[in-house]
Amino acid sequence: MDRVNVGGGVWFDRDSATRYGEKTRWDGSNHISEATGSQWEHEELYRSRRGAWYRYSWSQWQGSRPSWETLSEADAHAWLIAQGHEDAVPEAALAAAEG
Repeated sequence: MDRVNVGGGVWFDRDSATRYGEKTRWDGSNHISEATGSQWEHEELYRSRRGAWYRYSWSQWQGSRPSWETLSEADAHAWLIAQGHEDAVPEAALAAAEG
């Protein structure tokens, strides 16, 4: 079990969560995160077994610290759509995002 402390007394098990990775693009020299616009800073989204959404952010810069953030359903859906994970978004939320 890989328990993660998200902060504020909130924990979840990363092993039983569903992970969604960021989309990247090749700029000719580096893979650039579509989530952050940087080659150095990255994000992943996790959905816990109970349905809560958590964004994990980390950087390759020396001395930086990774962080966790709880996201609302709407913010999680927007992130998923932007990162190419439309299949993880309910049809009604996709329709609302397109409209």
